[in-house]
Amino acid sequence: MTPERAETLEWLMQRVSAMVLAVCVIVHLTVIVIAVQGGVTSKEIVARVGGSVPWLMFYSVFVIAVALHAPTGLRNILREYTSLGRRQTHWIMAAVCILILVMGFRAVIGLYGLGA
Repeated sequence: MTPERAETLEWLMQRVSAMVLAVCVIVHLTVIVIAVQGGVTSKEIVARVGGSVPWLMFYSVFVIAVALHAPTGLRNILREYTSLGRRQTHWIMAAVCILILVMGFRAVIGLYGLGA
């Protein structure tokens, strides 16, 4: 893959993941605000969200979007402010992506398990 094509794909991934994140954040915050204003406690929220396959899928998409979006932005920062090469930043950001995925899915599966 040429560097130009890689740059284009990174740019596209950053923008698409940002759009997915925007929707996820809006849904997440809206549901929390509505629930809290309705007098629902955090314990009740966990009971409703935990064990729910649709919420498991929603938060899984959320985690994947974060895992793609954040490393792409960090990669650009590393390229601009350090002397690291393209290959080095690629491997560092792959590790960051994997770390986010592992931590995110541990949280999602943990929440899902609370309702079971």
